[in-house]
Amino acid sequence: METLQSKHLLGIKDLTREELELIFNTADNFKEVINRPIKKVPSLRDITIANVFFENSTRTRLSFELAEKRLSADVVNFSSSGSSVKKGETLLDTVNNILSMKVDMVVMRHASPGAPHFLSRHIQANVINAGDGTHEHPTQALLDSFSIRQKLGEVAGKKVAIIGDILHSRVALSNIFALTKLGAQVMVCGPATLLPKYIKSLGVKVTLNLREALEWCDVANVLRIQLERQQVRYFPSLREYSLYYGINKKLLDSLQKPITIMHPGPINRGVELNSDVADSDHSIILEQVENGVAIRMAVLYLLASNTA
Repeated sequence: METLQSKHLLGIKDLTREELELIFNTADNFKEVINRPIKKVPSLRDITIANVFFENSTRTRLSFELAEKRLSADVVNFSSSGSSVKKGETLLDTVNNILSMKVDMVVMRHASPGAPHFLSRHIQANVINAGDGTHEHPTQALLDSFSIRQKLGEVAGKKVAIIGDILHSRVALSNIFALTKLGAQVMVCGPATLLPKYIKSLGVKVTLNLREALEWCDVANVLRIQLERQQVRYFPSLREYSLYYGINKKLLDSLQKPITIMHPGPINRGVELNSDVADSDHSIILEQVENGVAIRMAVLYLLASNTA
């Protein structure tokens, strides 16, 4: 396989294991590029890409923008906070106006699940989902699995615990799809109020006990408590959450084996992770950030060469 089957990247659920491996192998090549003294290649020199973000983002937007510029694409950045969206303009009107400027690809983040899917049915440009509500965040899951592959040699057979706010996390859902397709075992861990009712149907193990999850896993992917998505209180206080589900060095040192710590960012230091863990040798959080650029370069390159 040398190309992706779809012209869009809307979710991990739509990808095959072969497509995941293709993206990883392509990212391996781009990782070499971004570690050279001259970090640009002319692969997308004739392509114009619009980053259309209807939700706040720092890491994802900057990572996509850097990936696009490393590939020599022309880049247009759109943020809803200073736009006509505030005046009532619809999603389709907004994007059609951007497409009238002859844009070839749209990278989109939106608070509504399914927004990129809606868009892909109405426009000719390639659409990449940079996070849609609590649904999926495919490039984050790709870079997470890629980082595990880089650290541990392969993903198949590894035990990965996803810990924290599973209910509101698009990262968790995309990671579950990616990891299970790649042959990893997955366990989710968090308070019962932050675990979706359907979670067992995805073929994952479930525990409410943090120590049990950490003793079981090779990798702990720790998620942020997403207070901005929570309309009701799911636990008494952040202090209590930290007491039962926060990971500190003392807890890690008490385990019988070393485990790898990941986090999609931004970290609530002192809540889900203490600094003595986030900044420790256990952590590959900064490697995830670097790998994010290579993965997004790979996705952009593969989609741009695919006009299916």
